[in-house]
Amino acid sequence: MTNRENQILEEIRKNPLISQKELAEKLGITRSGAAVHISNLIKKGYITGKGYIVRENPYVCVVGGANIDIYGFPFKKLIKNDSNPGAIKLALGGVGRNISENLVKLGIDTNLITVLGDDIYADNITEHSREVGIKIENSLIMKNSNSSTYLSILDENGNMDVAIAAMDIFENMNVEFIKTKDKIIKNSNLCVIDTNIPKETIEYIVKEFSGDTEFLLDTVSTSKAMKIKDIIGYFQIIKPNKIEAEILTGIKIKTDSDLKKAGDIFINKGVKTVIITLGEDGVYYQNEEKSGIFKTKKVKMVNASGAGDAFAAGLAYSHINSLDIYESVKFSAMASIVAISSEETINPKLSVEEIHKIERELER
Repeated sequence: MTNRENQILEEIRKNPLISQKELAEKLGITRSGAAVHISNLIKKGYITGKGYIVRENPYVCVVGGANIDIYGFPFKKLIKNDSNPGAIKLALGGVGRNISENLVKLGIDTNLITVLGDDIYADNITEHSREVGIKIENSLIMKNSNSSTYLSILDENGNMDVAIAAMDIFENMNVEFIKTKDKIIKNSNLCVIDTNIPKETIEYIVKEFSGDTEFLLDTVSTSKAMKIKDIIGYFQIIKPNKIEAEILTGIKIKTDSDLKKAGDIFINKGVKTVIITLGEDGVYYQNEEKSGIFKTKKVKMVNASGAGDAFAAGLAYSHINSLDIYESVKFSAMASIVAISSEETINPKLSVEEIHKIERELER
């Protein structure tokens, strides 16, 4: 589907009775041009019958953050309380946005609902989203506001040493706004939520649309994970790291037995799939049938900043494609390996084929 066809389809979803003239005026094209695009959409099967009945493809809805990332890379060992020679890089980021782009690269239709300012950063995020195929039209635009910005200092190994997140703009994603997007969330095959958005909004989404769709939680950070402690059972899939799992369960995780205890707490609260990332020690996984730790060979890391987002996208892809828990974790871990092998937060080479290629190489 072309970008223009995608735009027309979005307008038709909003108003199935919209005329070709109204479409043309909204998109700044001729009426005959709109007619050609609609004809192509009918031929491709995206529109069926009169009144523009739209056939919905399986898609993931992501509700979360989008921002500009500013990274500092030291050339040598990072020295605290000093000026370090190095390089500075700007990139598009945000947990929700990163997961969305990874999903699109894995071939999954993705709707991103986020909050943007009206600055040049917002323009960059919107333009790039349309270029790569993320549907971002349902996001909230705040006038006279700066878009979210994330500043991170990495150490000589590519790991984050310290970061500052200026993300107050996401407080504007309130319940009243989300109510206007109910069809997008309700009709999704999976809704991915990151904890950058307000607690009240997260609670409304998971309670209001429980039974209509399923939810995957990205806890984002230890401080933000506390937002969902009392509603964790509404999420079918969760992926905290070890520290976040400790905070959410009250279990100090030192052994494999402790991991099982923490997993049991999540399962007993209603979570269907528990994934606890352990860094170099692998990934713990658990559902009602099985549990275990998945480990893979160590690989060279260029930049760790996009690993978690690629892993989350891998979990969403696996859910849409009905992979079992072990295959899901393996696929997601391979997606993370693809991510950390690139200087970019989103590896341009990420694809299902590239993931399977990495898997074959590591199994030799």
